[in-house]
Amino acid sequence: VGASGDTITIPSGAIATGLNNPAFEAYSNSVQAGLTNNTNVKMAANTERFDTDGCYDNSSNYRFTPDVAGKYFVYATADIYSDSSALAYYYTAGIYKNGSGYTFNVRNITASGSDEQQSSTPVYATIDMNGSSDYVEIYARIVQTSGTWSINVTNSLFGAYRIIGV
Repeated sequence: VGASGDTITIPSGAIATGLNNPAFEAYSNSVQAGLTNNTNVKMAANTERFDTDGCYDNSSNYRFTPDVAGKYFVYATADIYSDSSALAYYYTAGIYKNGSGYTFNVRNITASGSDEQQSSTPVYATIDMNGSSDYVEIYARIVQTSGTWSINVTNSLFGAYRIIGV
């Protein structure tokens, strides 16, 4: 029933609108070991929780290329850790659009390095996508003085969905 009290009939076979599709969320099912100091590493989120329209490549490029133009809310968390005594200056998670940095979140530790061995660094943005060739990816970076660093499976994820009405 509409606001005026009128009854609205939806014909059989009508396509529902107002859905936040395309949308996906993915995570990695294995640790990405051996991060190189001060080097961006693409997060390989290879296991999909959902992918409404098949727009996320979870096998090679680890990128989201939506086939509908619009504004998309893109989010990720890169959980960077060391399984040994380690010193780090900062952790970074970044969203890249079409291969270039779009936005970053930097978690500073200390100017001299700290024995902090894990950090979940979230990053998110609203991004215009053209629905044909635009894509987004997630990169992580550690700047450290010692230790062996990896992207953890437990808390790392990557997702996006189209925002309706903007």
